[in-house]
Amino acid sequence: MFSGLNKFLKIILPKRLFYRALIIVAAPTIILQLIITVVFYDSIWIKANKSITRSLVSQLKTIQNVYLNNKDNLDFFTDSYKNNFNFEIDINNNSFPTSSGERKFSPMDRSLRRELKSAFGNNNYWFSTSKFKNAVEIKIKSENEVIEFLVPKEMVATSSVRLFVLWTTLPSIVLVLIALVFLKNQTRPLVKLAKAAERFGKGDYVNDFSPSGAAEIRKAAYEFDRMAKRINRHLNQRSEMLSGISHDLRTPLTRLKLQLAMIKQKDISENMSKDIDEMEGMLNDYLQFAKTQAKENTSIINLGDLFNGIKNDLKNENLTLANSEKTILTGRASSLKRCFENVINNGLTYGKKVYVSLHKSSNRIIINIEDDGPGIPEDQYRNVFKPFFRLDKSRSLNKSGVGLGLAIVEDVINSHGGNIQLGESKYKGLLVKISLPF
Repeated sequence: MFSGLNKFLKIILPKRLFYRALIIVAAPTIILQLIITVVFYDSIWIKANKSITRSLVSQLKTIQNVYLNNKDNLDFFTDSYKNNFNFEIDINNNSFPTSSGERKFSPMDRSLRRELKSAFGNNNYWFSTSKFKNAVEIKIKSENEVIEFLVPKEMVATSSVRLFVLWTTLPSIVLVLIALVFLKNQTRPLVKLAKAAERFGKGDYVNDFSPSGAAEIRKAAYEFDRMAKRINRHLNQRSEMLSGISHDLRTPLTRLKLQLAMIKQKDISENMSKDIDEMEGMLNDYLQFAKTQAKENTSIINLGDLFNGIKNDLKNENLTLANSEKTILTGRASSLKRCFENVINNGLTYGKKVYVSLHKSSNRIIINIEDDGPGIPEDQYRNVFKPFFRLDKSRSLNKSGVGLGLAIVEDVINSHGGNIQLGESKYKGLLVKISLPF
């Protein structure tokens, strides 16, 4: 039972901290407001209204009894009530109304009806509290005559009800508004921390973040900042070391190339040159992997322009952009360009043609890169994303590399908050489906 109730509360309650804190602050105020209003309405206003209504009906009953007992001093009697109680009294032989003038859901009408019925009986009274703004019209059937009264409305209902509701509601609204301001100020640092963590998780370097808010939030933000700086320092050291090693190895490779050019035995020279070219290709892969870890600021990117730039750089007619509509996202332009170039170059290497298409959903951009090559076995889809993994059979994503091609691609896509999937293209080759948020 409690488990089901807990699940139900989780569904209906808001998910954000600001609105949950607002409920914690506002709910007691609203409940207290309702309790005070109900208690006042039930215990004070209704009883007070009942008392003054009973007093008014008693006066009307007294007026009727006095008139029936002595009709000679009618003018003096009506003038006295007009001067002392502001009553308008008229006695005539007009027909008694048959339709009711009361309001069904009015507490004032309900209370007046109850007292008039008790004093004069059924069908012997008629009243209307809405015909006049500041007065109540009451008609009493007395023998063959009709006694008409026009009495002030404050003699039927207390005038302080609206004022009481105003003074109880207005402070509650003010308190809730003050709570909104304070809660907004308290949750803003948490929102900033969450956004900074999201940016850092996508590979962006958070340099403009400063801790703020309450002591606990400041401590969490300060520790996050220290952690981010340690991770950045570690990544920079690793990329610099890898880049330095790869760069230093280029020098002896260059010397070996020069020495091989001087060798007269061409068959030996050609075989050794192939090995050196392969080693140089491996170093290029290492350097490219190191570049993906290098610092790069985010910017606004138009993917249509980015792919058009890749097509112009490659100058290959076998690359077709099926849909290059304007698609804008925030990311690291150089990293994304290297990522897409990797996939496109692989497609051009192992297939004849590569087709690129862009599609937008509600909050994501879908990029499909397809080729007509031999493809990849379905059971190897996950393995090809592992660093240094190479396929030996149908297709290697980098003939001269070390198996970092798709590892780099996946690292760049994941750091942008996206995902990458492989499948079979409609051209019987490989389909690389990339999804990026915008």
